[in-house]
Amino acid sequence: MAGVFSGLVVCAVLVFCVVVPSFATVYNVGESSGWTMGTDYSTWTSGKTFAVGDSLVFNYGSGHTVDEVSGSDYNSCTVGNAITSDSSGATTITLKTAGTHYFICGVPGHCGSGMKLAVTVGSGSPTASPSGSGSSSTGGSGGSSLPSGRNTTTTKTSPYTPDLSSGANFSPFVALGITCVAFFMLVLS
Repeated sequence: MAGVFSGLVVCAVLVFCVVVPSFATVYNVGESSGWTMGTDYSTWTSGKTFAVGDSLVFNYGSGHTVDEVSGSDYNSCTVGNAITSDSSGATTITLKTAGTHYFICGVPGHCGSGMKLAVTVGSGSPTASPSGSGSSSTGGSGGSSLPSGRNTTTTKTSPYTPDLSSGANFSPFVALGITCVAFFMLVLS
């Protein structure tokens, strides 16, 4: 019985060490304003630390899109060359790779009216800050333009799509839980 108890303690410690630091942050783009014209998204991103595994949630009305674009298309507000595009009104994008990622509204004129967002994603583990933390500002003239050379870190090999997770991918928590169950089955047999 002591072996089962010590095995349980080891599994509990492993679960805590794997799960606690891996909470990803969900950022509501633009907070209560959402994805709309007239919001200063460069102010919205200031003070936030984005990490691989975090998610961006774009909420918007009809007549808008969320397009992931190259750095040069972001800077010039060029529409029609999107890497990915969604117009569902509620787009969730999981940040899967480090680097700077660029998003605009693909409706002509909307990017120039401020519907553009550049997010620099660090390669570290996801942050554990509260969902949607940070400040927002409305009435701005749009995000600031970044130097055209900034797109050198953009990764196009794994384009972002709305997160439609399949059951085939196990989180570290689930994998650890399966390992613990297997361990106890061996100990009890």
